[in-house]
Amino acid sequence: MKHGKRREAQHGHARVQGHAPDRPPRWRRWVGVAVPLTVVVGMTIGFVTHLYRSDDSGDVGDTVHLDEPRTTAQGNAGEASSDPLTLMPTGPAPELKVSGTIPEDGSKVMVTTLAGKKSHFTGKVWLWVPPQYHDPKYAHSGFPVMIALPGGPGFNENYWSGSNLKLEADISKWSKEGASLPFILAMPVLNPASDKDGLYWDGSDIPGQPKMGTWLTEDVPDLVRATFRTIKSRDGWAFMGSSSGGFAGLKAVLKDPDRFRAVIAGGPDIVPDSRLWNGHPEEKAENSPPELAQKLIDRGGPEVDLAFQVGTKGSDVQNRPPIEKFIKDYGKGPVKTMFHVDEGGGHDAYTYAPGMYDGGLIQWISKLMRGPVPSP
Repeated sequence: MKHGKRREAQHGHARVQGHAPDRPPRWRRWVGVAVPLTVVVGMTIGFVTHLYRSDDSGDVGDTVHLDEPRTTAQGNAGEASSDPLTLMPTGPAPELKVSGTIPEDGSKVMVTTLAGKKSHFTGKVWLWVPPQYHDPKYAHSGFPVMIALPGGPGFNENYWSGSNLKLEADISKWSKEGASLPFILAMPVLNPASDKDGLYWDGSDIPGQPKMGTWLTEDVPDLVRATFRTIKSRDGWAFMGSSSGGFAGLKAVLKDPDRFRAVIAGGPDIVPDSRLWNGHPEEKAENSPPELAQKLIDRGGPEVDLAFQVGTKGSDVQNRPPIEKFIKDYGKGPVKTMFHVDEGGGHDAYTYAPGMYDGGLIQWISKLMRGPVPSP
């Protein structure tokens, strides 16, 4: 049941030129569309907040340069922020390529290959910043980050980076309406290889395996901090994900509550169940949300905010009872929870993306986290 559920989540697989949300095949390649790239996006007098420029025409695959003051060894940037919780980009700037364009607002999705210094795993990460990032009034402010994780194989793609699921367009729209914070999105690969025969890594450091837990919770955040203006406190860091990606995000927040504040988990597992844990019961327990939640309750915090959602069709019918039991058993003390049922929806990203808004999940988390601060 668990393996089938994870594969079902691939219904959200990214397609740049996809049309109606009929269920795409497992491995459909990204087909790039030539798009123009804006030369200067935001500028204030004497200070470039964020300059996009491409080497040639700005088509998919072109190099993107990010020109912005960066934090020095002394912790100061070219133009210091008046917000003490803002961290200017630490550098070095990664090599970024144009991956696609969000049709609704013309914003760019970028991709880089990250060689994780802590996990020693190398994989792709897609990045997107909201339009507000280029607004001069936020030129000296950090932005909250949401690490968006896919279900299914989660390799060698992350289906949230495509325009068909509209995650970027939705965050852009919702934030302009005041329903959501203007999150930076980081969309890494979830697994180090395909899920042949139901193989996956639970977003964890399984002994003898690639350290995917370290990759997701340390290397990917370090990349975002190197590249963009971020928020120093945990109130500027969250996860969202579907299926196995929902589990990985849930576990990450509970395991590292000093670094991450919240998660929106669509149809997640509640316990780790990769067969790679065989022979490693102690390490498996250290990556189990129920045990992590109980430890957090026992020590009295810090507070974490866990939002869950499930559909009423497919494998979410089986997923719902364990999620509800988790909320009943552990949704107390510092573990704050919210639960939404997507009526008529299935166990897929096409259900979970709009469900974040319809169920009030993105609004709930946005009120708890920290947004950008306008310049005085």
